Amino acid sequence: MSRFWKIALAVIVVVLIAGFFIVRSHQAKGGDAAAGAQANGEGQGKDQPPVPVTVVPVATQDVPVYLTALGTVQARNTVTVRPQVGGQLMKLNFQEGQEVKKGDVIAEIDPRTIQSQYDQSVAKLKQDQALAATAKNNLDRSTNLVSKGGQQYVSKQDLDNLKNSLDQAVATANADQAAIRAAQVQLGFTKVIAPIDGLAGIRSVDAGNIVATTDAIVTLTELHPIYVMFYLPEKNLDLVRGSTTDGSLSALEVSALDRVDSHAIATGHLDVLDNTIDTSTGTFRLRSLFDNEKTQLWPGQFVNVQLKVRTVKNGLVVPAQAVQRGPDGDYVYLVQGDNTVKMQAVETATEVGDSHVMLSKGVKVGDKVVTEGQFRLKPGSKIQPLAPGQVPEAPTAEELQKSKTAGKQGRQGGKRGG
Repeated sequence: MSRFWKIALAVIVVVLIAGFFIVRSHQAKGGDAAAGAQANGEGQGKDQPPVPVTVVPVATQDVPVYLTALGTVQARNTVTVRPQVGGQLMKLNFQEGQEVKKGDVIAEIDPRTIQSQYDQSVAKLKQDQALAATAKNNLDRSTNLVSKGGQQYVSKQDLDNLKNSLDQAVATANADQAAIRAAQVQLGFTKVIAPIDGLAGIRSVDAGNIVATTDAIVTLTELHPIYVMFYLPEKNLDLVRGSTTDGSLSALEVSALDRVDSHAIATGHLDVLDNTIDTSTGTFRLRSLFDNEKTQLWPGQFVNVQLKVRTVKNGLVVPAQAVQRGPDGDYVYLVQGDNTVKMQAVETATEVGDSHVMLSKGVKVGDKVVTEGQFRLKPGSKIQPLAPGQVPEAPTAEELQKSKTAGKQGRQGGKRGG
């Protein structure tokens, strides 16, 4: 090997050794800096003030259990009023949208044609009654002459003919009386009577038109009381049927809620369970009855329905915002005796009003849960418990100075680490 290559090889070895020691030096400094930062961070964690959060205790109350569904309001009775005789519609005695009573005359049809038929039937009756009287007199006289002084003045055949003539005249008079009664009925039909109490809709025909028995005049809808129909899953059938001790469905309260803001519109009771389950949907139909005294419900209206099936005594209730959703299910932050928190798994049973929920598992009476400020917490966090509506006190000068000192130490440690 030449002298040049020996010198080059020696330089390369020196450079490699120097680089090795430089890298070791930087690693040692980086480790010291990281250790300093960790120590500084631990110091800061210990000096962190408690997190202010709102805390409420788990309360107990009697909680009604509801089954909810979408319901449709239906009229208890709906009648399309049609005339029972044809003729000219002379008069309408109602206003559209007006409440009418059963028995009110709501329309009148020209009675003159039927009145004339009635008068003809009356006249025919009088005529046939006169014929019947004549036939009776003839029969009576002939009967008296049948046998006088041992001689036969009237034959038996003539007597039979006279008797048949009387029977025929009486039958004709009876037919006339039936025709009179039929004409009276038809004459009564010229006044169209409301068959139910109800609200008159928009009329289908105007006065002056010729109407037939197939023409509709108006539709009457009964609103007091009124039905609400709804469906529930078949799994709830036993719960509904077993909710009454005496089997009376009217004991089950039903509430109709507005679909916009869910305020209660009216309260009624369950009326009927349908006798079959719909195999295509797996649901069964229920009908509830509402007095609807103030006409809060309107036929065809959609409402949210709440069926109260039972009441849970001393249910465990917390504000709804206390329950958080995690990857493993619902949980709450439970306050420990040393003012730290832990994540506690819970099970939600039902909603209680608009702002609370009932829990079936995970907590007990008197436990305290966090309702506001959970986003700043993790298991083991130190907290400053506050009552609802309470705000944390402003930090003192000493606390501010301690915070500044901790921050300054953190920055200096970072610089040394760099």
